[in-house]
Amino acid sequence: MKVLEPIRKPSKRDQKIASESYDALATVIEQLHSDQPEIEIEETSEKIKIPLSALKLLGEILKAMGQGKLISIVPIAAEVTTQAAAEMLGCSRPYLVKLLEEGKIPFTKVGKHRRIQFDDIVRYRMQMKEQQKQKIIDIMNLDEETGLYDS
Repeated sequence: MKVLEPIRKPSKRDQKIASESYDALATVIEQLHSDQPEIEIEETSEKIKIPLSALKLLGEILKAMGQGKLISIVPIAAEVTTQAAAEMLGCSRPYLVKLLEEGKIPFTKVGKHRRIQFDDIVRYRMQMKEQQKQKIIDIMNLDEETGLYDS
């Protein structure tokens, strides 16, 4: 996975520009009828055809930047190392390897190295969050049944 630049929080100036740009772009996108609109770079008068989905993605990037959020773009089909996957899940690399060996997350081996599809990591993280949410609901229901919420 190629990292273009270190991930940094946008400056206040960039946030302001991104926020203003997002508002304008969102308005323009609503008016588009083509799947491949043409945009023009004012400084060079260069016209570029761009897929509508890419333009919408740019809108989402500008929106997040305007809110001061960190931005990272990763191709969904990207394979990541066990260390990178562990960092994404917020666990240790040995624990991640255990999950892989137990078959909880699919992986492939390249030589001696394990590689995991980015979307498999995201899917596993979403499943874990859903399970955590359900456990919290179960605990709350149990507390309610036992009268812990009664005054």
